[in-house]
Amino acid sequence: MGVAEELEEMAIRCAREAIELDKQGKRETAITAYQKAIENLIKLVQIQPDYHLNKIYIQRVNIYKTRIKILQGLWLEGSSETGDASGADGNVGGKNANIDEMILKKETNVRWEDVVGLEDAKRALRESIIYPSLRPDIFPLGWPRGILLFGPPGCGKTLLAAAVATEIKATFMSVDAASIMSKWLGEAERNVAKLFNLARKSATESPSIIFIDELDSLMGVHHNEVGGETRVRNQFLKEMDGVIDKKNKIHVYVVGATNKPWALDLPFIRRFQKRIYVPPPNYQVRLQIFKLYTKDLSLSPDIDVKELAEKTEGFSGSDIMDICQSAQLRVNDELFESGLANNKQVKPRSITMQDFLEILSRRRPSISPDTSILYDKWQSTFGAL
Repeated sequence: MGVAEELEEMAIRCAREAIELDKQGKRETAITAYQKAIENLIKLVQIQPDYHLNKIYIQRVNIYKTRIKILQGLWLEGSSETGDASGADGNVGGKNANIDEMILKKETNVRWEDVVGLEDAKRALRESIIYPSLRPDIFPLGWPRGILLFGPPGCGKTLLAAAVATEIKATFMSVDAASIMSKWLGEAERNVAKLFNLARKSATESPSIIFIDELDSLMGVHHNEVGGETRVRNQFLKEMDGVIDKKNKIHVYVVGATNKPWALDLPFIRRFQKRIYVPPPNYQVRLQIFKLYTKDLSLSPDIDVKELAEKTEGFSGSDIMDICQSAQLRVNDELFESGLANNKQVKPRSITMQDFLEILSRRRPSISPDTSILYDKWQSTFGAL
């Protein structure tokens, strides 16, 4: 065991001890244990200044420092004198709040028509999730339950997952992979198991979709891994094996999204039976996106959405939305600067083609040609529609 792994293990032990003592109302000994956890985490950051989990360790340090202040009675606002440790391990609001926070309380309300283009991805998701959910009896060989969506940021991966959840009225459990270690240091693998168990339980009534964003931050190839991270990854592998077992007819789906598929570890790639490329929009799709985002704007007759679509090659759908929003801000700003905004009878002027062209002259696409080549290469090696 390396020095970094030993420090992390000690930090975890001290944090667990502190939380347990805190719950028992043993304030002085809890404070001492929290301080030891803080010391080990700080040392961990110092000996590996470029480690990708340092931000998470610092977050834990701040949480434990805050808890110490509460216990010492130095921070009175919103604190409790009863020794309640509900905030000590990130479980604000109760024992299972960290699990509950993953479940969207409202329906996603994203439908297929809200996702412009991406017909290949839509078809693959229908075949893998929607049809088996509707008619499991005609799938004697089972169906894919691990779905990987990969591609540049802002091109619709999250929208696709939400649209699928809406179509099958699924419980949508959205997980930010980067936050798993942040919120659950020392309890991560246990909570991963809780997450999957909750998904299985929900699936007895309706399908469950576990959506893992930034998948590469959890399941990527990392060097100098410390113990906690390894255990979480192994727990995910174990849980996914249970979910994708062809003999298991339960409707639990794991949908992962990543902007860096080449960073994923091979054991995880294998567990996603469907690996779907979500590419930047082509000309026809960009044209539809411009029409979608400008339909509620006041436009001048000189607007040429075809020209705008031609000028935005390499732009993501999110980029195009930002461009349309910038045009809206531009004319609104003029109204406020004129001093007439208080008169609700006065409306902003119509957006002109020149407004869009000036905005485009100052913007560059978020997707570089070199990056597009990397996606194409990974798709040719690992893609599985």
